[in-house]
Amino acid sequence: MVEVAPEPFVTVVTPAFRAARWIEGALRTVAEQREGGRVRVEHLVLDGGPNDGSAAIAARFAHPDTRYVRRPDAGPADAISRGLAEARGSFLAWLNADDLLAPGALARSVAALARHPRAAFSFGRCPIVDADGREIRRFVTRFKEAWFPLSCRAAIRTLNYVSQPSVLIRRSAWEAAGPLRTDLRAAWDYDLWLRLWRRGGAVRVPGREPLAFFRWTPDSISGANYERQFAEELAVARADAGRLAPSALLHFLVARGIVFCYRRMAPHRS
Repeated sequence: MVEVAPEPFVTVVTPAFRAARWIEGALRTVAEQREGGRVRVEHLVLDGGPNDGSAAIAARFAHPDTRYVRRPDAGPADAISRGLAEARGSFLAWLNADDLLAPGALARSVAALARHPRAAFSFGRCPIVDADGREIRRFVTRFKEAWFPLSCRAAIRTLNYVSQPSVLIRRSAWEAAGPLRTDLRAAWDYDLWLRLWRRGGAVRVPGREPLAFFRWTPDSISGANYERQFAEELAVARADAGRLAPSALLHFLVARGIVFCYRRMAPHRS
């Protein structure tokens, strides 16, 4: 049984696989969350790939609450679930090795959950950036943000407007909802949002400042598998709401429209 530290204590799990190109940004932005002492941060970096130099980069960010572990896993969902099972924090998150947190993001998210003690998780703004950190696909971000004022169970069943890097989960809700599904290739996060919604729903972190930055490249999971992602998201929405539920039917139409737009954007890569 993992001993849970007093609040506010956040555990961030970073799954890594041949991530040497990106991982410094994730390590740096998680370390920056400790500045000011507003929140204690445990960072577990779980590297399931070969020795590609990531360990040497992680060593530059050595801290009593940062742990880098190389061990085999069955993919990112498996690594994340195993890492969160070892977490000591009362709030939980995961940050992929190529994504970034914004300054003060975790403290802002903890504060939002403190104001809404029944909420299972929090989320907020999360622009999309390219390999060089430049914001791209602004209309995708704005489309998701347009759903923020409508946020409710029916809305999340209709569209996954929650960007994973911006999410902070209450530990008790994670323990009740269970681990990520390893049979899903690209929609394990959305499946978890739907299960967490049954445990208290979500609260949006207020403000225009981003909480995180999601990196999109043609080779990333979202970039290379977007059609499968939306097919999986539709399947889990139907399983949660019912195949003929109005939200599931709307999800089908919205997903078809998004896939059409993504196909049109594919040649431009941005």
